[in-house]
Amino acid sequence: MNTNSQGIRIRHRGAVPQVHPTAYVAPTATLVGDVRIGPRARVMYGAVLDAEGSHIEVGEATVVCENAVLRASAVAADQPVELADHVFVGPHATLLGCTVQRCAYLATSANVLQEARVGAGTVVAVAGLVHARTVLPDEFFVPPYTLAIGDPVRLLAPGGPDVPQAIGRLGFAEVAFGVGPSDGDRLARYERIAEVRVNEFAAHLEDRPASD
Repeated sequence: MNTNSQGIRIRHRGAVPQVHPTAYVAPTATLVGDVRIGPRARVMYGAVLDAEGSHIEVGEATVVCENAVLRASAVAADQPVELADHVFVGPHATLLGCTVQRCAYLATSANVLQEARVGAGTVVAVAGLVHARTVLPDEFFVPPYTLAIGDPVRLLAPGGPDVPQAIGRLGFAEVAFGVGPSDGDRLARYERIAEVRVNEFAAHLEDRPASD
């Protein structure tokens, strides 16, 4: 691995992004902190890979398309973003603290949330949402605009009557932010959620461009 000047590379929490010499990172892609780009990987224009207090790993021949967002975290737990080899991440996709196994295909505007696991050869079609802690088996298919939730996974239509209860059982705020029901009423919880991210992102005040 080396630190050749590809993309916008930011030293964060003392870590510098590492880019394999055979990889391509577009000039307007941004790598922040402990980000490791593997052989022949491609990170395209406008993509943002932000390791925060954890790490991001992009495997061999994995493609991260335009304006995708990959963000790790260490707030509620260590939640890296780990993409195995030959993964395709479509434009405007969002991956937060999740694991994606080899040859998975995440289409345009797909979303995979904290501590979810996407199996090998799985497809998340356009605008599909894989919710927190959900486990998708190998070669599974999430249809367009569909919510995948749970382990074992269930597929729910957006706006369906079971969606609020299914999401409520996840305890999403606790998974993503470490904020639970004991943190007060709805307003108090959302205030706490904002404060959690304010404190986490405060580390960026010390960010510096990575030197060659």
